[in-house]
Amino acid sequence: MNFRFVGTGSSAQVPRFGCDCPACARARVLTSHRRGPCCAEVRVGGRRYLLDAGRMDLADSCEAERPAAILLTHYHADHVQGLFHLRWGSGESIPVHGPKDAQGCADLYRNAGILDFRPGLKPFRPLELEELTVIPVPLNHSKPTLGYCLDDGGGRLAYLTDTLGLPVETERFLRDWAPDMVVLDATHPSTHPGPRNHNDLCLALQVIERLAPSQAYLTHIGHDLDAELMAGGPALPAGVGIARDGLALDVLRGGVMPGEVALAR
Repeated sequence: MNFRFVGTGSSAQVPRFGCDCPACARARVLTSHRRGPCCAEVRVGGRRYLLDAGRMDLADSCEAERPAAILLTHYHADHVQGLFHLRWGSGESIPVHGPKDAQGCADLYRNAGILDFRPGLKPFRPLELEELTVIPVPLNHSKPTLGYCLDDGGGRLAYLTDTLGLPVETERFLRDWAPDMVVLDATHPSTHPGPRNHNDLCLALQVIERLAPSQAYLTHIGHDLDAELMAGGPALPAGVGIARDGLALDVLRGGVMPGEVALAR
């Protein structure tokens, strides 16, 4: 399974508009430190699957390579806004799976265009997508939100964003399922007062310690966490990395290997 971080930022992204903190100043100069809306893609068996759809240039990448399906974690704008343009395309419909949410986002349900919305994935009930098995797991967020446990028979990946900690049943499942790689929300710095809806760095590291995967990456990162890390604080444990836009990895049983690193489309 090849996994690629397409976007690794929070809803404000990096650089954040109007901010002159060290992280935002760096990102304006060095494009490699920019963070777009949090999303990713997986390639299995010659097929491309998208995890969330927040990038505003989504239609461009889908025209270059049409996805076999899109998996939405939830319907906040920064995770679906790329669909508003994509839906008015032509050609074969694209399946869009996600949690049951009567409101969705604006009029996407009512005017779906080429998007074949299939909401109502049930937690812990596997979805079979050709050579990829997807198990949705519930997360703690302000809208109905799912994480996705992906298994192609050669490696297991848990993609868990957006969330504040993990529900008890989700953590219990993951400890039994034993992912090789965990991708986890870490929006806020360790000094953030009273996090809501998203993990701070300390909470994220506690979850990873309990799950004990071979490798973990932090994503959905805000500018203030980048600034904290630039200032030297807290050191990350072995096997835990900070995701960056365009980072690609091959997820294998027992670990991961670097894949082709490319700039996010």
